[in-house]
Amino acid sequence: MALNHRMPVMVFEKQGITLIYTQPGNPQQNAYIERYNRTVRQELLEQSLFESIQDVQEVPTQWLRTYNNDRSNMGDSGLNPAQKLKTAA
Repeated sequence: MALNHRMPVMVFEKQGITLIYTQPGNPQQNAYIERYNRTVRQELLEQSLFESIQDVQEVPTQWLRTYNNDRSNMGDSGLNPAQKLKTAA
């Protein structure tokens, strides 16, 4: 069986789960992911020049580590996502 873009949807459908999509680029429907997408675009993609497949693998991985563990978030009292998760537990 060849892989295609419908495979993840088919897994949910077999379990009786219906996926409901938001309109692309509509921050009113999904503000958190739209804000994250903007941050990725501004802080990673617009600032990086990938010169190899290795760069494409390593640079975003390092950026995500920094985003989750080192970068403060002014919207959450200066807490990064890892700190925020600890306070929620």
